Amino acid sequence: MRHQVSTIIIPNKVEVKAVAPVIISASRATDIPAFYAEWFFRRLEAGFVKWRNPFSGKDSYVSFKNTRFIVFWSKNPKPLMSYLPQLQKRGIGCYIQFTLNDYEAEELEPNLPSIEERIGTLKQLSEILGKEAVIWRFDPLVLSDRITAEKLLNKIQAIGDQLVGYTNKLVFSFADIGSYKKVGGNLTKAGIKYREWSEVEMRQFSERLSRLNQERWNFELATCAEAIGLESCGIVHNRCIDPELIAKLSSNDESLQHFLQSVHNDSGQRSLCGCILAKDIGAYNTCPHGCIYCYANTSPHSAHNNFCKHIQHPHLDSII
Repeated sequence: MRHQVSTIIIPNKVEVKAVAPVIISASRATDIPAFYAEWFFRRLEAGFVKWRNPFSGKDSYVSFKNTRFIVFWSKNPKPLMSYLPQLQKRGIGCYIQFTLNDYEAEELEPNLPSIEERIGTLKQLSEILGKEAVIWRFDPLVLSDRITAEKLLNKIQAIGDQLVGYTNKLVFSFADIGSYKKVGGNLTKAGIKYREWSEVEMRQFSERLSRLNQERWNFELATCAEAIGLESCGIVHNRCIDPELIAKLSSNDESLQHFLQSVHNDSGQRSLCGCILAKDIGAYNTCPHGCIYCYANTSPHSAHNNFCKHIQHPHLDSII
């Protein structure tokens, strides 16, 4: 299955072809809720956005004509909250993949609000959207000379104890730094002595996390794009853009329900990704959170520069 195509009119009254997806991903490539919420809703009102392919560098257009659902991804979705009523007025559903890590002491995420403020934001969003629509991610799990598996479990426990009743799900992944050379380079440059997870360590960690969950929270546990099977621990492979959850949250939307009955996995994602077809409208190298382990930025400095350019030209039809 592919996205439908629509004709849109861009400035200067030029007609162009645009893909018209039913589901929008906003975004795996950058934190739209934290830094580009105003821009995004301005583009939603305009009816389209221009998107640059990160591999070819070519621009194309995405129409919101058929959009029925949006999956947001963020480490600080607080700026999004004031715009949520606009989605409700348009009859567009949403849920949020909220990455809520605690790497404050290790300074791996230098430009985020405090852990206390982010926990408060998750609770507020849960009260607005419902706990099923706010998914907690601790992602990625990074090992270093300062961060042990034991320490990670303690961090997760401290957060999880505060989120009971505010979310149903915890998604996690093991940092695979070797697959991203620039990530390893950025960590080394920052003085972070990281190391990879062994399969034995992954299984031991997952067993302990599963026991912790049974004793304290009863969340659904899932991994994101991991090859390792952890079903024996009660941990499933996640579908971050999940047709079952979308269907549940949008039970009164007949057109969306029809789409979900025929949709397939997104062939444009990694082979281990379980997400269904959606269109991501973000842009790499534009998130100024400055997370040292980020695979979506060439460097924190270049991402900050691109964000500053966006601030100077906030009314463009593209983030870039």
